[in-house]
Amino acid sequence: MDNKQNKYISVSYQLFTIDGDGKKELVEETQQGQPFQFITGFGFSLDSFETHIAALDKDQTFDFTLTPAEAFGEYYEEGVRKLGREFFEVNGKFDSTNIYPGAVITLRGEDEQHFMAHVTKVEDDGVTLDTNHPLAGQTLQFKGTVLENRDATAEEIQNLLTRMSHECGGCGGHCGGDCGGDCEGDHDHEDGCCGGGCGHCHH
Repeated sequence: MDNKQNKYISVSYQLFTIDGDGKKELVEETQQGQPFQFITGFGFSLDSFETHIAALDKDQTFDFTLTPAEAFGEYYEEGVRKLGREFFEVNGKFDSTNIYPGAVITLRGEDEQHFMAHVTKVEDDGVTLDTNHPLAGQTLQFKGTVLENRDATAEEIQNLLTRMSHECGGCGGHCGGDCGGDCEGDHDHEDGCCGGGCGHCHH
């Protein structure tokens, strides 16, 4: 298979995390009639995930494991930051509609790049954010079936590029909303201290 050609791929899959004792937990699953569809070469899926899937043909099944280094990296404590509540005010009032424990928000750094963060705590003296990917530090197992694997058409690639130009900056995957514009609790916030980003995700 010529991997230099952008491929249109559709898969159904289950995603498990595996802990140090080998215990598995199902964390994501495509629904009937709603497969994960992507075009290779645009960073909308993990590079390692893409490499495994692109080598398979239509109707082939897969079952592979990715280490944290191959997936979303290790978990870094410095990715957790606490910011004053004033950073999250809208018209002088704290934005409690979008800023609450468990919310996924979009931040903007000094370089104007957007990235995702999870709100872990909201307290009187500030808001704690975690910019690590939700699956950072995890060993992942993907099991599923390739539903389609063919060369992407010029029209499909153009449609993707058009969509990318209107989206909040290429996540894809388990970001709590893959982003792409559907960022739950989208909250533009400019602050240089958070750094980092959600990186390549898998859907």
